[in-house]
Amino acid sequence: MGLIMKEAAFYTTLPGGTVGCQLCPQHCQINPGKCGICKARENIDGVLYSRAYGQISSLAVDPIEKKPLYHFYPGSRIFSLGSFGCNFFCLFCQNWQISQQEVQTSYYSPEAIVGQALAERAPALAYTYNEPLINYEFVTDTAKAAHKAGLKNVLVTNGYINPEPLTALIGYIDAVNLDIKSGNSTFYGAMCGGSIEPVLATAKALVAAGVHLETTTLIIPGENDATEDLIWLAGWIAENCGRQTPVHLSAYFPRYKLDVRATSASDLYRVWDIFRRELDYVYCGNMQLGAKYSNTYCSSCGNELVSREGYSVVCGGILQETARCSKCGAELPIIV
Repeated sequence: MGLIMKEAAFYTTLPGGTVGCQLCPQHCQINPGKCGICKARENIDGVLYSRAYGQISSLAVDPIEKKPLYHFYPGSRIFSLGSFGCNFFCLFCQNWQISQQEVQTSYYSPEAIVGQALAERAPALAYTYNEPLINYEFVTDTAKAAHKAGLKNVLVTNGYINPEPLTALIGYIDAVNLDIKSGNSTFYGAMCGGSIEPVLATAKALVAAGVHLETTTLIIPGENDATEDLIWLAGWIAENCGRQTPVHLSAYFPRYKLDVRATSASDLYRVWDIFRRELDYVYCGNMQLGAKYSNTYCSSCGNELVSREGYSVVCGGILQETARCSKCGAELPIIV
């Protein structure tokens, strides 16, 4: 892998050469020669290092809708990059090959990443595929370089980060797709190895800072789709992030260590109905369910704003100069 180590931010030294990582709520106490839960941060002789710094497993130019982001420059492209590791161990992980084990990587400096994005004429970078926040130092350095070059920064993240490092990073982030895995804290503990409270705190901090926020929830039949939990989560998002927050509902397919039945269309229809009682913009991803579940309609007059067929996107109902509805003139919660 040819790892290039960089000293990590946000850690304390403890007796016996142990270090206490303060990046995320796992609060790993890491002995010399060992890594934290995330596999990306290693104690070498009493100093915590980021072993994922610049180590890139995947690079791609994607439609921004693939992140998924539907209200942030719809129809544009985004330069996406990922590394390895995660601070969760979700039994149902859909990207476990890079999040739960180490993979072949190549080193890229922040400047090289920005240079490639500019060469591809992509207006934004997405830190995605595995959990980007465990590679905090590289994301921070690259995000700063991207802003200097006039590019936007997007995080696709589980949001499991402590307040202090989030506050230090948040000014360089323009949009986030936040993975809220359930409205039930017991599910987080048993299935993911974490807790829901820090994720919700991250959501509130992003909204308070003016970062564009969209959320995603993977719907797993019999595991996180209890009606009362879904009602609670939809209500929490509406109350704390705003009822115009775009929410994406994704279908689960058996992966990694969980082998329950795949999400059906009828599962998503039911969950969509629950979320739409509280929220104006709810989308069903990774299954073709029809225009009602993928297109964007004005919440004031019902005008079709954005039509989507796969990743073919037409923004026919938006006045691009003002981000208003072409029919009723309502101001839209869409960045164009």
